[in-house]
Amino acid sequence: MRRSTPLTILLLTGLALGGCARDRRLPTTLAPSRMTTIGVNAYLWRAAIDTLSFAPLTQADSNGGVIVTDWYTTPATPGERVKITASILDQDLRADALRVAAARQVNRNGAWVDVPVAAATVQKLEDIILTRARDLRRSAVRG
Repeated sequence: MRRSTPLTILLLTGLALGGCARDRRLPTTLAPSRMTTIGVNAYLWRAAIDTLSFAPLTQADSNGGVIVTDWYTTPATPGERVKITASILDQDLRADALRVAAARQVNRNGAWVDVPVAAATVQKLEDIILTRARDLRRSAVRG
């Protein structure tokens, strides 16, 4: 019986190196930025729901991508209340796929009066939602 030592060594080396071709702990695909099961981007939707969970919701339409809170008053400022609307406009995870609008009222002599909302407040809410959506996507990629 003849031994083919070079062929055996070559075969074993090929098998050993083939197993080292990639790190199996790393994901081979990225989590999709487009999620179509609910009509809008799922990461933006979940992030918006999480971020606005401090206030009671009056509307949450995942197909249309609209979230509306009821008026919310903080215990620290009982004479002021806010109402927030978040709209998800696209199925992609992009900054321009999110719009946040806020209304603010103050109580003057027993009547609620509309007052302006600082643009920085709305921008901060958008930033918080977008950051949360990116974190959710990163978590999905890591698995």
